[in-house]
Amino acid sequence: MENERLYEREGHYDAFTDLLFNALLGFAFMFFIAFLLINPDAEAGKVELKAEFIITVAWPDMHPDDIDTYVQDPVGNIVWYNWKEAGLMHLDRDDRGNYRDTILVKGIPVASPLNQETVTLRGIVAGEYTVNIFHFLATSTDAVPVSIKVEKINPSVSVVYYDTLELDHRGHERTAVRFKVSSDGSIENTSFRQKSLMREVQPQSWRGGSGHNQT
Repeated sequence: MENERLYEREGHYDAFTDLLFNALLGFAFMFFIAFLLINPDAEAGKVELKAEFIITVAWPDMHPDDIDTYVQDPVGNIVWYNWKEAGLMHLDRDDRGNYRDTILVKGIPVASPLNQETVTLRGIVAGEYTVNIFHFLATSTDAVPVSIKVEKINPSVSVVYYDTLELDHRGHERTAVRFKVSSDGSIENTSFRQKSLMREVQPQSWRGGSGHNQT
């Protein structure tokens, strides 16, 4: 009898309390499993940007002039402000100087000073690429310094070309660089022979067409 008393519970034993506790524990476990199932995988939200080359054209911050970028690939495709995707090339943004660079936030003007256009080459087409800059809108007679950078992204970042050129009047077009890419993505050579791309894509508009849409 004394041994039996050693295994007796102290206090009152309530089966309903144990049952309720186990039910709550089970409910919490099922809620945890359900949360894991509906929680999106962090990796699923990642977006991998594919690029082989990036071409960046920039001019002074807050400058009112409109500088355009033209890039031609080896098969003749040309990206420019009216044709932002061509072949494997993409013009990310047509920057028009300080036009529409200011917005109102709760009545307070917020300006973006950056003047920059970027062209992405999302694949490799062997042959020669031509990079041109064009002075679409000039607000003064002063020359505008324009920096042009061509970067090879894969397998590591390297600069193919970098320089600053001046555009000094409306309609002034210059070839910044022509670079030849091999089938494996390596750079074979660069040159600076001038070639007009603007005349190839819009032979009539510059002679009296509408140009950039101001709406």
